[in-house]
Amino acid sequence: MSFKLRDAVVLLATVSFAACSGNQAEADEHAGHDTGSAAASATASTDSTIAPSAANARQRLEASPRHGEWAMIPAGSGDSVRAWVVYPERSDKAPVVLVVHEIFGLSTWIRSVADQLAADGFIAIAPDLLTGKYAMSSPNDTLASDSAVALIRTLDKADVQRRLAAVARYGMALPSAQQHYGIVGFCWGGSTSFAHAVAGTPELGAAVVYYGTPPEDLAKVHAPVLGLYGQNDNRVTSTVPATDSAMKSLDKPYEHFIFDGAGHGFLRAQDGHDGANGAAAAQAWPKTVAWFDKYLR
Repeated sequence: MSFKLRDAVVLLATVSFAACSGNQAEADEHAGHDTGSAAASATASTDSTIAPSAANARQRLEASPRHGEWAMIPAGSGDSVRAWVVYPERSDKAPVVLVVHEIFGLSTWIRSVADQLAADGFIAIAPDLLTGKYAMSSPNDTLASDSAVALIRTLDKADVQRRLAAVARYGMALPSAQQHYGIVGFCWGGSTSFAHAVAGTPELGAAVVYYGTPPEDLAKVHAPVLGLYGQNDNRVTSTVPATDSAMKSLDKPYEHFIFDGAGHGFLRAQDGHDGANGAAAAQAWPKTVAWFDKYLR
């Protein structure tokens, strides 16, 4: 074994330990940021060029000129995944971006993030990875956060990745889509997005990870990864140096940014941490779009 590869193996082991891969532990770790109306104060950013916070997500969705629709996507073996699909207003074919929800499920906020990606020129598809786990009274329902957290703990990681691959194939088969895709995820979805850089289909062109931990098998990453983290989210951010070193040793494209004073969930709770979350969101969203522009256009 070469020195370079041996170092990578050691670093991978360090990252794997820090990532805490058990479903129960992982779910608990990602449940620590603001979930309710207290996180959605009147001080939310009104910058329409970045994804909204939870505070103005519904307002932004209701005012959107873009076409959004629900779809049921076959995922094999009789399984289907409900997904929110938003189309950009453009004259040519668009890249597809999957939007992976937090541990709190497919919320109004996640749908608004998908809408912003469509505003930025992508076909955005936000799958409900809890499809089949609960009943809805209306299509636009947002599952109570406590219920979503409990249900996320029941998911099998391989099933999640199978469903994401099916959603990606659905997206790329749309008449207005290009034949490659990206993925972005937040919190639990950030870790899931990073894992998809290992498990995703060959057409995966880029992944963006918002405050998520890395997978164990970084050697199998086959897409460029952008990591976006809050300085005050040490549980996650402490995994970044080892991840960076391992990815460099393995010659895998990985860039990361740690935003001063920001906490976990900064894009969703943009008014948090005395304005640091909002500042982080304002910097992180253009980096997200630029990453997808670089690798998907």
